Amino acid sequence: MTKESSDLYPVARLAAAQEATAAAGLDALLLTPSPDLRYITGYEALPLERLTCLVVPARGEAFMMVPRLELPAAEHSPASRLGVEFVAWDETDDPYAVVAARLGRVGKVGLADLMWAMQSLRFRDALPGAEQVLAGTVLRGLRMRKSAAEAAALREAGAAIDAVHAQVPDLLKAGRTEREVGRDIAEAILAAGHVTVDFVIVGSGPNGASPHHELSDRVIQAGEPVVVDIGGRMPSGYRSDSTRVYSVGEPPAGFLKYYDVLQRAQEAACAAVRPGVPCEEIDAAAREVIAAEGYGEYFIHRTGHGIGLESHEEPYIVAGNTEPLEPGFAFSVEPGIYLPGTHGARIEDILICTEDGGERVNHRPRELIVI
Repeated sequence: MTKESSDLYPVARLAAAQEATAAAGLDALLLTPSPDLRYITGYEALPLERLTCLVVPARGEAFMMVPRLELPAAEHSPASRLGVEFVAWDETDDPYAVVAARLGRVGKVGLADLMWAMQSLRFRDALPGAEQVLAGTVLRGLRMRKSAAEAAALREAGAAIDAVHAQVPDLLKAGRTEREVGRDIAEAILAAGHVTVDFVIVGSGPNGASPHHELSDRVIQAGEPVVVDIGGRMPSGYRSDSTRVYSVGEPPAGFLKYYDVLQRAQEAACAAVRPGVPCEEIDAAAREVIAAEGYGEYFIHRTGHGIGLESHEEPYIVAGNTEPLEPGFAFSVEPGIYLPGTHGARIEDILICTEDGGERVNHRPRELIVI
């Protein structure tokens, strides 16, 4: 493991998780393959029906249940640095019973947020009477506060997706389908250093009014705005996510008017980022600009979401979230305006809250790019 990756997944996280588990009144965390497991160990374990599970008791030594055929992978993973015991189990063993026997009597356990239902039900049977809660309630405070190494990983991801957006004008042409353009963008995401493509949205014309539009065989027409929202996972495990709007030729009447409103809204929200500001105030900063210009009903989603080992994680930049920003919080700022059946627009950057403001990790132009 390189120094950079050991900084990204420090050994001290296990002790921090154990302390947080005890402080939350839980008896143990049960972390199956998921971002929660990778956050603590650096191990990207295969999600299989065979149980792999890091068991973090509030008191005592942590251990990891591993199918015997996965033991070599676990031993060669970053998890080996933690000094935890790997408990290999064979095909005829019941690993859930082994976990239960080792833990003894427990009253409350935290399950990895993305644990499969079949595994959570098996743990329910193996630990009768134990209340099950989400491990995220324990780990959220750790995962939201990005370290310097995590911030560097997000900057790297931001630069990689910026490099893809720089190629989009060469790919968007009238007469091509959204699917054809999306395929080329996906290839560019991998070529830019990502190991997986998380999503590619190419919303042309009226499809731009659907925030999560799926690629289609619609042919892009001259004079149409096109919303391009793309992201992927880097070798570090950290994610990219950025949206820009392009126009194939001069945009239709009225579009530039509300695009200018959207730019001002996104700028206002980014400028509001600083420690101590509640998440909902960042949402309000964008929403107030859009509503004042008469487009409030067309901004139909939250202003942003946290990002890190997951594309969407805490904190969420939405009305009702009074959590104050802290240095290290990383999240998107992505207001949008969507006119059903006509067209739409969204501008998205990832920001990291600093000691005195917000740092954008995306640097491509936010003006409408006319091709």
